[in-house]
Amino acid sequence: MEYDKSVINRLKRIEGQIRGVLNMIEQNKDCREVITQLSASRTGIDRTIGLIVSMNLEQCVRENIENGEDRKELVKEAVNLLVKSR
Repeated sequence: MEYDKSVINRLKRIEGQIRGVLNMIEQNKDCREVITQLSASRTGIDRTIGLIVSMNLEQCVRENIENGEDRKELVKEAVNLLVKSR
């Protein structure tokens, strides 16, 4: 699987958000602010998971079409990955 540069950029942004949360905790910031930032980080992670699964599914389906293989199992696996990530 080749990952798009946008995936790496998303993960770097999330990494920065987590560092920011750590700083907020060290500075004893209000818990509402900390939770808001943690929620934003979680949303970013969820979206990145969805992006990776969809990119992988697209690539695998394309390869299966070329090889004349069944795509139903791939779609089922992708859905399971998304469900597992929640």
